[in-house]
Amino acid sequence: MRDVRLGSTDLRVSPICFGTWAFGGDWGRVDQEEAKATIGRALESGINFFDTAQAYGFGLSEHLLADALWGRVRRQDVVVATKGGLRMDGDRLVRDASAAWVRQGVEASLRNLRTDYIDLYQVHWPDPATPAEETGAALTELVREGKVRHVGVSNYGVAEMEALRRFTSCETLQPPYNLFRRGIEADVLPYCAARGMGVLVYGPLAHGLLSGAMTEATTFAADDWRGHSPDFSGERFARNLQVVDELRLFAQRRGMSLVELAVAWTLSHPAVDVAIVGARRPAQLDGSVGAADVKLTDEDRAEIDRILAPAVTVHGATPEGM
Repeated sequence: MRDVRLGSTDLRVSPICFGTWAFGGDWGRVDQEEAKATIGRALESGINFFDTAQAYGFGLSEHLLADALWGRVRRQDVVVATKGGLRMDGDRLVRDASAAWVRQGVEASLRNLRTDYIDLYQVHWPDPATPAEETGAALTELVREGKVRHVGVSNYGVAEMEALRRFTSCETLQPPYNLFRRGIEADVLPYCAARGMGVLVYGPLAHGLLSGAMTEATTFAADDWRGHSPDFSGERFARNLQVVDELRLFAQRRGMSLVELAVAWTLSHPAVDVAIVGARRPAQLDGSVGAADVKLTDEDRAEIDRILAPAVTVHGATPEGM
């Protein structure tokens, strides 16, 4: 697989990043051996970029990623990104980008990942209760100590990035972006492009909606967040499934799968460097990898826009809704 430069950093990464959110338990039961086999398939496919987070099971996802990687590959041959800034408060997941929790998160992630450094450390969600100066100072110190190579953020808007950039380097953004969620095109992506920030988007398959496997009869496990989301029930869900059917037909006419179309579409935006793709089984990943080589024309994008006209935005999950 070809590689790309992530923004203005020195990181050369595959344009498909393997994401491990599903291995933290928020998507239902995890088969650890199958998960490790899927990570192995990612390596075999040429993926060298892996994204996880402290909050994905608070150690579960990071431990599993380390178990799958080390022994198969040398540390210097992969780029590992993780995220911090969320913690449990009783049974609630809350935002906490305080200096103490950010440092605790980095130290925990280093232990869980069994590594001496994190290539890209991202603040998972903006925390309005913590001053940007406090978060920025903590991140800068962690870079000075060599525990973090590069600093990024996830789910931040323009104003929040502007505030943090006053106090630390903010080299990348990880936002949600897919055919059913395009809000960042208006201001966030132009902002990142103008400042040379790397963009690695998550949810390119709209959390499974664009997998092509869902129908109106689809149900979710009790511990799968989608089972409690209005994005995946009722009239909104039915309406978007009709759009998915038309997108599938368009993809077939172009000689690709629906999954390849969805991932390639995110990568076709000039401000996007990388698409994060998750998979629980090796076969699920196989359908995404080819997207790195798909080139969409202006005419393709125009036709996709026409198909999407009746679509309803898929909002995804927030910490407060988990």
